[in-house]
Amino acid sequence: MKKVYHLKTCNTCDRIIKGLDFPNDFVFQDIKSEDITVKQIEQLAKLAGSYEALFSKRAKLYKEMGLKDQNLSEADYKHYILDHYTFLKRPVIVVDDQIFIGNSAKTVEAAKAFIHADE
Repeated sequence: MKKVYHLKTCNTCDRIIKGLDFPNDFVFQDIKSEDITVKQIEQLAKLAGSYEALFSKRAKLYKEMGLKDQNLSEADYKHYILDHYTFLKRPVIVVDDQIFIGNSAKTVEAAKAFIHADE
């Protein structure tokens, strides 16, 4: 599977996607217009090692809902990601059995090197 979970209206996601110059065999899913499914989040969590790794603690709702003051479980992280797209750390890039989560420069560079390794 070669897929990118992103938010079309996110300037950071847009900049990263343009900068990575993805090959044509990648599928892009705008998580706002096409909700992430239970099966998809379970696959992503398996690759990532946890739901927490996929969870964005920078989301405005995280603070607004008082979640930062709670001790969240893996089930909670899964629930919130499925409940609202803003809780998925983005972009999430999947290349076969490799996953790259978030927009840190280190993550983006690792994804770029992996995606273009055959060139």
